[in-house]
Amino acid sequence: MDVMILAGGLSHERDVSVRSGRRVKDALESVGARVTLHDVDTDLIPALRSLPEGGVVWPLLHGASGEDGSLQALLELLGVPFVGTASHEARVAWVKPVAKAVLERAGVKTPAFVTFPQSLFREVGADQVLTAIAERFALPVAVKPARGGSALGVSIVSDREELPRAMVHCFAYGDIALIEAAVEGIEVAVSVVGTGDDARVLPAVEIVAQGPYDYDARYNPGRVEYFAPARLTDAQRATVEGAALEVHRVLGLRDLSRVDMIVDADGNAQVLDINIAPGMTETSLFPQAAEAGGLELGQLYKEICERALAR
Repeated sequence: MDVMILAGGLSHERDVSVRSGRRVKDALESVGARVTLHDVDTDLIPALRSLPEGGVVWPLLHGASGEDGSLQALLELLGVPFVGTASHEARVAWVKPVAKAVLERAGVKTPAFVTFPQSLFREVGADQVLTAIAERFALPVAVKPARGGSALGVSIVSDREELPRAMVHCFAYGDIALIEAAVEGIEVAVSVVGTGDDARVLPAVEIVAQGPYDYDARYNPGRVEYFAPARLTDAQRATVEGAALEVHRVLGLRDLSRVDMIVDADGNAQVLDINIAPGMTETSLFPQAAEAGGLELGQLYKEICERALAR
C-alpha cells in the first residue's frame, strides 16, 4: 500500500500536524506500507498526480485548509482517494457554531452559546456587548474562536472584568468569537472509527488537567493526567459513546473523528468540539483510545486507509 500523508501547512497548528504525520508514518511503515510525507505547497498537485495507482492520501493537517473542507475539495477535484470526511461535511464540522446548531436540531446536547464577529464589537461598542453577554450567561463562560483547534485562543472567564482580555486573545486567532456556557463535569474525548453503520467507538479518554487544558497542556507532557479508558459508570459510558456515534452520523463524518465533551452533573454528554483530523502525537487522545481498546496502531491505521481506498 502506498500512502501519502499530508502534514504541515501554514496554520497555527503546523507543529502538531508535522508531529502527527511522523507518528502515523512510523506506524504504517511498521505494517509494511510505503509512506511519504508531503507539505501543502506548490509541489503538492504534481505529487498528487503522480500518486501510484492504488495509493491513498491521508490529510493530517490541523486547522484551516486541513479541516475546513478546502483541501478535501482539491482532492475530490483531482479524483484522489483520501482518508477522512468529504469536503461539504468537513465545512460544516469545522465551523463550531454551525456544527453546534446542526447537532442541537438533531437533539444532541451542547452548551448554550452565542457568536459575534469582531466587527460588531467595533460597530456597537465592545463594552455594551460584553455587558449583555455577562447578563445573559451565568459566569464562567468559555470564549473561543468559531474556527480552530488545539485550544488556541480559548479562555475560561469567571469574572466580568476578564472578558475584554479573553476577547482580544480569541480574535488573535479568528474574526468570529463563540461564547458558550462553561459546563462543569468529567471531560472526555471519544474517538470513532468507520463510516455510517460500520462506525464504532473507541474507549473514552478522561482528561484531568492541572489548570486549563490549553495548547501547552495538550502537547507538552506533565500538566495533564489521562485515564484510558475513562473512569465512568456504565451509564455514563453508554451516554458518551452514544453521543459520539450520533455526532459522527449526524454530521456525515467518515473514517475517523474525535468528539470532545463534558459529562455534566445530570449525566448528560455536552458536546464541546468535533475533530475530523484528530491529533496523532505522542500525547494525543485518538492513539490513547486505540491502545486502550487493545488495538495496534499500525494495523488500525492500515485498516483506515484500506476503507478509504475501497470507497
